[in-house]
Amino acid sequence: MFFILSKTLHFFLMPFIWVLVLLLLAVFLKSLKWRRISLFAALAILFIFSNPFLANEAWRAWEVEATPVNQLEQYDVAVILTGVTAFREDIPDRIHTHKGADRFLHPLQLYRMGKVEKFLVTGGSGRVLAGFVPEAEQVEKVLLMAGVPEEDILTEGNSRNTHENAVNTAGLLEQHPEWQDLLLVTSAFHMRRSVGCFEKAGVHTTPFSTDFYASERRLTPDEIIIPSISAFSNWHLLIHEITGFVVYKILGYC
Repeated sequence: MFFILSKTLHFFLMPFIWVLVLLLLAVFLKSLKWRRISLFAALAILFIFSNPFLANEAWRAWEVEATPVNQLEQYDVAVILTGVTAFREDIPDRIHTHKGADRFLHPLQLYRMGKVEKFLVTGGSGRVLAGFVPEAEQVEKVLLMAGVPEEDILTEGNSRNTHENAVNTAGLLEQHPEWQDLLLVTSAFHMRRSVGCFEKAGVHTTPFSTDFYASERRLTPDEIIIPSISAFSNWHLLIHEITGFVVYKILGYC
C-alpha cells in the first residue's frame, strides 16, 4: 500500500501539475478575484521554478557533496542503489540506463583502482505492475560485461524503495560478517535518505555521492535571468526527494 501511495504522491508533487490546476482555476472559477489570484500564482510558480540560479542553489543546499577519490580508503563492498535502468519489452536485447548510471560506473572505476573489492547491488522494479526485470540484475549484467567476475557481485532484486534497500541489504550482510567496510553509492540528492535508512537498519556505511545535479555557482545572465525548462523539470525530482525524506522520518524509516 505504501508503494502505491508513494507513486500517487509522486504525481501530485509535480510543479507542472500545480501550474495546470491553477490555470484551470483561472479559467473556470466564477470569482474574478480568485481567477486573477490563480493566474498570478501560476505565473509566479513558472517564474520561480524556471530560474536556473535558484534551482542550482537549491540543489547545492540539498545534495551531499562529492568525496575526492584520492581520499577514499579500501572498502570490502560497494553497496550500489539502483533506480537508474529501464526495461523495455520492445527492445529487450540491451540495457537501458538513465542519467544516474554514475551509480554503478563510478564504483566500477573504484573497483579497477583497487579501492573496492566487491559489489552488492540492491534494487528490484520501481513499476507498480509486476513482471519487469529487477534493476539489480540489469546492473549486474553491465558489470559482468565490464569484466567483473561473477563471484565479486551479489544482487538483491526484491527492494522497491530505499527503506527496503536498507532492510534487505542488512539481511544479506548478516551472511557475510567478514564485510566490515562498506561504501554506500547512490545519487547525491538521494544520499541523505539512503544513509538514514541504512543507519536505521543497523548498517554503518561511508557515503559516496554520484550523479550530481548541482553545479558551480555562475552569476551570468543565462543563469540568473533566462528561464530554463530543465530547471523547472528538475525541481520535481528535488521536491519529491525532500518530501520522501520527511515522510521517511515520520514513519521512522530513517
